[in-house]
Amino acid sequence: MSEVSEIMNSPKRCPQQMTVRRAGQSIAPAPANISTAPFWAQMLLESDVDGENNVMQAYVEPGVITNWHTHPRGQFLYVLSGVGFAQCDGGPMVELRAGDCVWFAPDERHWHGASPTSTFCYISIQATQDGTAVSWLEPVIREEAAQ
Repeated sequence: MSEVSEIMNSPKRCPQQMTVRRAGQSIAPAPANISTAPFWAQMLLESDVDGENNVMQAYVEPGVITNWHTHPRGQFLYVLSGVGFAQCDGGPMVELRAGDCVWFAPDERHWHGASPTSTFCYISIQATQDGTAVSWLEPVIREEAAQ
C-alpha cells in the first residue's frame, strides 16, 4: 500500500502530543439534515478511534434544534452563551443557559438547540465507539418538543 493510501485509509486520531487549535480554525456548517436549519460548528478535536473524544463548539441561530440523536458513550454539553433547550425522549424540555452543564447517558435519545428568541453556543464532548460518536435519527416534531 502506498503512503498516500495508508494516510487516506487511517482513522482520525486525537493528537499524540500537545496541540493548539487557534480560534476560528475548522469552522464549517454542520452536516445537512441533522437539524431544522444549518448551524456552525468548529471541530476542536476529532477521532474515529474507540474511546477517544470528539470535541465541538456549536453556534446555533434562534429556533434551530437538532434531530433526535444518541451517542454510544454519552455526551457532555457545556453552554457558553445564549439560551437553549434540551429534551430526552419522554422527558420534559429543559431550558439551558450559559454555565449550565448537561450529561446525556450512553444511547439516551435526545435533542438540543436554541430557544426561539436567542442564539445558543455550546461545547460538546462525546467519545467514539465502533468508529462513531453519534447516531442521527428523525427530526423532532415541534409538538413533541413543546410537551
